[in-house]
Amino acid sequence: MNKKALEYGKLACDTMMRKFKAEDLPPKGGFHYHAGVFLAGMMDVYSVCGDEKYFNYAKGWVDSIIPETAVITRYCKGTLDDHMAGILLFPLFEKTGEERYEWAIHQLVNEIRNWLRNEYGGYWHMESKPHQMWLDSLYMVSELQMLYATKYNDEYFKKQPVQQALLMYEHMQDPKTKLLRHVWDASREITLCDKETGLTPEVWGRAMGWYVVSVLDIMEYLDKDSDDYKKLAEIEKEVLGAVLGFRDKEKKLWYQVVDKGDRPDNWVEASCSCLFTYAAAKAVRMGLFDESVLELISESLDAIIDNFVEVKDGDLLLSGVCIGTGINDYAGYIARPTSTNDLHGMGAFLLMCGELALAK
Repeated sequence: MNKKALEYGKLACDTMMRKFKAEDLPPKGGFHYHAGVFLAGMMDVYSVCGDEKYFNYAKGWVDSIIPETAVITRYCKGTLDDHMAGILLFPLFEKTGEERYEWAIHQLVNEIRNWLRNEYGGYWHMESKPHQMWLDSLYMVSELQMLYATKYNDEYFKKQPVQQALLMYEHMQDPKTKLLRHVWDASREITLCDKETGLTPEVWGRAMGWYVVSVLDIMEYLDKDSDDYKKLAEIEKEVLGAVLGFRDKEKKLWYQVVDKGDRPDNWVEASCSCLFTYAAAKAVRMGLFDESVLELISESLDAIIDNFVEVKDGDLLLSGVCIGTGINDYAGYIARPTSTNDLHGMGAFLLMCGELALAK
């Protein structure tokens, strides 16, 4: 067990629990992926250390939003993003047996069953962005679908995340860098997209992080001897291998625009650095990479702590986290503000700490 990663993860959880009552996590009252990502990370820390206060905190947030009638109303139905928090419902239902969690699971999954798609079968990221696939979407719904497929023996939902991951790989990969662009517009209508490929011009760090993390998440639910597992394993080795090659050799971190670290205005970003470190550690654990990658993982953990983490008055402060963004060109991504203890970043940090805590 990596005690350092676990202790930092627990300190991050404790800091946020002191700052926010569970029901006050921003955006307060919403079944939103910001809180979902953070609490998913907290649950990973809980799975390693077993401290019930972390489970109870996540439960408190869910219970503050889902009434006993179990109809979730306070979330955006027009985007895949807010379905992400649905993964929290499975451990809650398993441990407590409360039916409202199961009812809410079915509500969220049934919405995805009829989700809008482009002509290739790819999910629109949101209703207001017709025909567009965003890398972010894979993280927002794939594990929810795989959990559902496993629990309810639903072959349709077992196939959907694989299909989406393959479509993204096929249509969103830059053949030169092997990285994936942030957005693909199958209609070729948005201003920033290439009119031949439909791709937006840049590889945004956190979106690339969501992809490599999600492919590994999907694989965990598949039979290792299946064709789907083998296809995804090859994709992950290629894409994550390319990502690791773009780590800054001196800083041991990754850039906001991943493949343009040589530009003086580009900057290292906390959440994508956490997600890539998490993915590398998980890929080693799953046997995709050999243990030679462990040194890289250790270096990056130290660099994340040294560059982005400050412990002040007993609280962990995580800086350098890009706030959320839509579709941008290079200048737009570089101009995005950063924040401290943003839930995107804290969630990514906790996912990393939970995974690294499992490392030898």
